[in-house]
Amino acid sequence: MPKIEAGQPVPDFTLPRDGGGMLGPRDFAGRKLVIYFYPKDDTPGCTTEALEFTARRADFEAAGAAVVGISKDSVKSHEKFCRKHELGIPLLSDETGEVVGQFGVWVEKSRYGRTYMGIDRSTFLVDAQGIVSRVWRKVSVPGHVEEVLGAVRQLG
Repeated sequence: MPKIEAGQPVPDFTLPRDGGGMLGPRDFAGRKLVIYFYPKDDTPGCTTEALEFTARRADFEAAGAAVVGISKDSVKSHEKFCRKHELGIPLLSDETGEVVGQFGVWVEKSRYGRTYMGIDRSTFLVDAQGIVSRVWRKVSVPGHVEEVLGAVRQLG
């Protein structure tokens, strides 16, 4: 499966989002966009990451960037997750796995000696021209949102 790397155009897609409607990179044309992929709604690391992106949303907006999260969870699951934690960023549902496949974040994982397929926590920073400028793979949550915000600010 190919992986999207810095310097490539962001793939074009639209996905259903929490609260209804569809969103994709075209909806953010002319703005910077942070797309972060996460494994599962309402799990500890994913909740922390979503809460930190929500807490810094105004800072991302001030730097000219929007933030969206994507997982394979259903829209209904996203809505429950957003309500429970008062999240303020759009969450997109990729139940078919088409977009996680396009970005190369659907990977074999291993836990307790068991291998399985899952989403590799990854973040992509897209510039205002629709080009991926930074990629973070195998993200560790602590400090990640601050690092991404710094990269957004450096992008100008």
